[in-house]
Order: sequence, then C-alpha cells, then structure tokens
Amino acid sequence: MSADCNCSAAVIKGVAHTTASTPRPHIVYTFQLERDGKTEVVKKRFSEFVALHSALGVTDVSLPPKRILVTTFVPSAWVDDALVSERKQGLKAYLNTLLENPTYRCQPALKKFLAPALRVSPRQFDLEDALPSTLSRKQAQEIAETVAATTYIAAAYYPDWSTDQFPPGDLDFSKFDILLFAFATPNSSNTLSWDSGSQSSLQALVAARKASGEGTKIMLSVGGWGGSTYFHQACGSSSARSTFVSALTSAVSTYGLDGIDIDWEYPNEAGAGNPYGSADAANLLTVLTSLRSALGSSKIISCAVTDLPWLGSNGNPLTDVSAYAAQMTYANIMNYDIFGSDFSPAPGPNAPLNNGCGTSSQPQYSAQAAFNQWTAAKFPAKQLLLGLPLYGYVYDSTKTTLSGSFVDPEPQEPTDELGPTRGSNQRPTRKTTSVTKRPPTNGKAAAATANLQSWYGQQIPFSSIVSSGALVKQSNGTYAQGGGFTEGWDNCSDTPFLFNTSQATVVAYDDTYSLTDKATLAKDNGMAGCFTWSLDQDDGTTLQDTIRAALGKST
Repeated sequence: MSADCNCSAAVIKGVAHTTASTPRPHIVYTFQLERDGKTEVVKKRFSEFVALHSALGVTDVSLPPKRILVTTFVPSAWVDDALVSERKQGLKAYLNTLLENPTYRCQPALKKFLAPALRVSPRQFDLEDALPSTLSRKQAQEIAETVAATTYIAAAYYPDWSTDQFPPGDLDFSKFDILLFAFATPNSSNTLSWDSGSQSSLQALVAARKASGEGTKIMLSVGGWGGSTYFHQACGSSSARSTFVSALTSAVSTYGLDGIDIDWEYPNEAGAGNPYGSADAANLLTVLTSLRSALGSSKIISCAVTDLPWLGSNGNPLTDVSAYAAQMTYANIMNYDIFGSDFSPAPGPNAPLNNGCGTSSQPQYSAQAAFNQWTAAKFPAKQLLLGLPLYGYVYDSTKTTLSGSFVDPEPQEPTDELGPTRGSNQRPTRKTTSVTKRPPTNGKAAAATANLQSWYGQQIPFSSIVSSGALVKQSNGTYAQGGGFTEGWDNCSDTPFLFNTSQATVVAYDDTYSLTDKATLAKDNGMAGCFTWSLDQDDGTTLQDTIRAALGKST
C-alpha cells in the first residue's frame, strides 16, 4: 500500500440505522460523511463492511464482531437492539479510523465503497444483515428450527382447457407436490358442473400420476372467477349445503382424488357479479366443517383466498379465522391481479412482493402484507401457500416506468404493517408514480423485433412473452430483454417489466428473479410453500424449477 496520494480528508459525523425489505428484510446503517465542506449520506449493510475489510486486507483496525444468532434466516429473526447500537458506533469508529489513515483512505476499495453511484445495496443478501424484531430469542430460535425442518410445497393449478396442449401423460410429476385441476363449478342444483371433456381429462391426470410413480397429490378445484355464481346458494341453507358437500365428496371418491380446493370469489362480495350475502363466510365455515367430517383427516381441503381474510357479516375482513384453519389444510393466497390492464389504465405490478417504498395507496395488497394479515387473523403460517403468477399484463402505453399504488420514485422505509381494512376486495382507483429501473441483464436489446400489441388489455403467459422474442432465455437460466424491448425493474414492488415506446407497449410480469424473491419470502416466513397459476403458462418448467430451488427443493 502506498500513502503517497492526494485523497481528500473526510470524517463520519453521524450514524443511524433504518430497515429495508428488498431483497429481504435487513438493517441498513446510514452515515453522515463530511468531505470537502459537503455533507453526504452513505447507506451500507454490515456485510458490505465485512467485504470492505477483506478487500483492504486490514489487520490493525477491528470491525464489530459477526454475531449471527440463528442458522436459518427468518425475516423477523431476533437481533439484540444492543447489538444494533453497538454496531452503529463500532462501524462509525471503524470508518473514521480508516479515513484518518491515508494508507487506507486512498485505497480504491474504500473510495469505491463511499462513491455516490454505489450507495445502493446489492440484491444479494447476507444473514448478518437480518433486521431486529419484537420476537424473543426463544421464539426466533423455535421459528428457525421449524423452518429448517419443513418440507416446502411447490404446487400448481392445472386448467382443464390446457389438457390438449399439455396432456397429462406429458407432465413431469416430479416437479409438482400438488396439482389442482381447475375447474368444476357449483350449479343451480347445488351439485357440480363440468366443462366438456374435463372429467375424462381429470381421469387421465390421475392415471398419469399413478403411472409416474411420483407422490403428487391431485385435487379438484371448484369455482374460479367465472364459476362462483352459485356458491352463495350452495352454501346458503342446510339442505343445499348437504347436497353440495355430498357432490364434493362423491367427486373425490369417483376420481380417486386427494382433496378439494374451494375457489369462491368471493364470500360476501359480488366478485364477477355474483349473488352474495352477509352470512357467506359463516356458511363457508359450516361447509368446510361438514366436508372435513365427510372426507376424514387424510384428505386435503384448501381455499383460494385474497390477500385479506374473508369478509364477515359486518363487511370487514374477519379478525379470527382459526376455526377455518382447523378444518382446512391450506389457504391458497392469490397475490396477483393487484393491477391488470383490463381494469387499470396505467401499467402497474401484477403481484407486488411488498410495499417496498412505504408509499402504497393499498398496503394490504402484497405478498408480505397478505402474510401479515392472515397470520394476524390467527391462520397458521405453516398452512399458508403463496400464489405466484406465471403471467403478466400488456398495456397500451408509452410509459417507461410502472405506475399505480406506488407514489414515491425513491425507496423509503418499508411499511408492511396492517393498515386500515377495506370493506371490499374490489380494486380501488390507483395513483401514478415513477420507479427505479433495474439495468437490463444483457445490456442491450436484441435486433429482431417483437410485437405484443395484439395482447393489449389482456393477461399474457410468460411463455408467450418468450416466444414473441420480447424476452430471451440466457445460458444461466434467467431472461433478458429482446426484440426491441427494454427491461425495467420496479424496486417498490420487486417487479420486472418491459417497454417499447415506439410500439406503445408495456408488459408487467414475473420472472426468475421476482419469483425467487416471493418463494424465498414464503420460506423465510415459515409458510407451507407456493403454488402457481398456472402451469401451462411456464416456459417449459423453468419458472417452476426456479420456485422449487428457492424453496430448497430438488429441480
């Protein structure tokens, strides 16, 4: 090392700490750097100091010690407030010692560490950066042990309309712990209606699973957005409920199924214009109780749900759903369609990971908020499956940023706590914003031109984005911009998007990066795992493999 340099003297005057949630909940230490008569702000994680220490080869200056308290990271993992305070002062002293010594002050590693352009922490995560929480040490250790011992579930919905293109015999059942065959629908007789040929497809699916030798569970999903018209009736009286439960039980027996998924969209809400009433949620519980009694304890019973618990008789989300959880195996959280080009005029995130900027106009609608809301309502985390979309939305727009609920272009403090609840799951009017773009993966757009204008106002499968050329699969299994599109990244919601201003086209979707983040959130929070809507929209099994890897499962 050479001390012969003209580096400006600098000093750290103040230090504080904040928390951030992307890519995982963590502590960020904020330092006031005074240099050349100016005060600058430097934000760093503890792990970045460890890397700096190693790069400088420092032997005569000590860092505060590493003190990981749990071996498996949980977002709410316990960390002493005293440790945070100790680290703040220790890191301040460490930096000042380096800055007082020209031998270190002039080193490129330290200059780079303090450079304005590099003050945003990288997407990689280190256990040493885990944020403090109100959990006791014992609670955090118990959660960590539970997480370490859990076998996570990677499930998927298999729509009956996709069986011609994706025949049951061609499926790799090793990729799926549960397949939910969608849909049968309640009818005016309180029994089940089926699409033409779907019963044969279900039989073929069960037969193919058996032939595969895999342990994949096959369930029947009942309802759906367009199939929830008669739930209110089928669950509304004692006689109707008896007929309905009998029909569900018969389906399980007839087709050799492992369970039933109730996709009622939604109790005590119109959904797609359906009849509803204030007793819907209570009636649903009666149906679930009867169904559990009829099926026994070995069969799976799940419900597809929104980010908020079902609406009770007062029109507000239920605050205690433990009685439902006692009858159910899983609640499948549909954290998608938060924005969509069919109902939102400006491009927005389809499936926000969190309220990363702390400025969402609807903070109840994200993966992290959904987890908070359901567990606060006493639904066990280990019975929650997080829904992940394998599709996006295409907008007729010249915007180069996502818009919607995120109103601040710069990341602020995350606030995924429960906010005031709304009396409806109908999508509200959103505000607009600018957001930060992630640099494109491959650095430039491909030469061939892609065109997605025929998809305006529609959902688009991930596989169709790829086949159009707007996304190009890379050798490492990730995807980069192509076909004249530019890739952006919404830091506020952890969402990738593509735009082509000359074609007035914006696509908000999910990719290997964002799906990894969501699956990791599910794992880190001790959830049961994840499911996708839907397997036919994947690029082969690339996204399913990504999710499985994030859950710690073989691919």
